[in-house]
Amino acid sequence: MSGTIVAKIRFENSSYRTHGELPRVGAHAPDVSLVNTKLQDVSFANWMGRRKIMYIGISVDTEVCARTVIRFDEYAASVDDLAFLVVSYDLPYAHKRFREAHDLQRAEGLSAIRHAGFGENYGVRILDGPLAGMFSPAVLVIDENNTIVHREHIEDIRTEPDYVAAFRALGIELNV
Repeated sequence: MSGTIVAKIRFENSSYRTHGELPRVGAHAPDVSLVNTKLQDVSFANWMGRRKIMYIGISVDTEVCARTVIRFDEYAASVDDLAFLVVSYDLPYAHKRFREAHDLQRAEGLSAIRHAGFGENYGVRILDGPLAGMFSPAVLVIDENNTIVHREHIEDIRTEPDYVAAFRALGIELNV
């Protein structure tokens, strides 16, 4: 196995390893190849020149992930040049169903089902335990030049991210 295993997550009072770690602040974000809700392959070229908040989660069908996506969507609604990307192994159909069920305006559901390597490139693939193969929750804020300006690896999967810090990295103050 290539890469260094450094990150851990907590789930049900146990700790599990992830592959590598999130890209560092100041680094160029590794390009992505993911599947959108129209079953199209997409990459960062689809959001050229736009700032991005990427929420990586286990599944939109989990309570914390669902709450996180809904809150980020609400906060992102007034930021015109922002793409809110939700990445998981959920099928594109699940992302579409979730978006429609919650009347989300900005969330773009993206599935890693067709393209191996996302979890390793972003240091979020869980290596062991009951969630092995899925993605550890994380937030990356990426500027219009695809440079990482904020990162948060969420070690306890029952915890929501720091929304204020993510938006502050874009120069936006939230009133939460």
